[in-house]
Amino acid sequence: MIPSSLKIYLASKSPRRKKLLEQINLHPEILHCHFDEKFNSKQRVSVIAKKLALQKLDEAKKLNKKGVLITADTIVVINGKILGKPESSRQAVAMLKNLSGKKHFVYTGFCVFNSLNGNMINDYEKTEVTFRKLKASEIKEYVAGGSPMDKAGAYGIQDDYGAIFIKKINGCYYNVVGLPLTKVYLALLKVL
Repeated sequence: MIPSSLKIYLASKSPRRKKLLEQINLHPEILHCHFDEKFNSKQRVSVIAKKLALQKLDEAKKLNKKGVLITADTIVVINGKILGKPESSRQAVAMLKNLSGKKHFVYTGFCVFNSLNGNMINDYEKTEVTFRKLKASEIKEYVAGGSPMDKAGAYGIQDDYGAIFIKKINGCYYNVVGLPLTKVYLALLKVL
């Protein structure tokens, strides 16, 4: 178990990541860091995901917090193309049409860093997700609700409609939500 006295910081704007950590009885303090995602799209996706989490960690370290810092970055990939967060409703619709009836992959890179002893783990998780064929009206209604706008790939597996878009997954469900809980928990134990 993680000692309850340990101070944990989550450098993420995602309320879903915070909720996942709370699910395993961790209560992180949220750190707000400005971060511009920059990566070389020619690199392997696993490398990109891990590097983005490391870049977020570099920003979080500047806040000089004493305890364990957690960062993460989730990427959706279909046919070798990375889908980030949609910048407009039109882009969200296009992403969902692209995912409709097809298989894609969700990668989450993460860092767990203990500033008290310098121990760090930088790793990733990969999950295969298959969408059922979506109706244009379903996509339109989902996008109109605003849910896709803060999510890589324009959907949330834990959302209302997002939950019923998925035909099946192969791998870690929590990874698709935004944080591979088991891997992060084991990393926390290793950095203590």
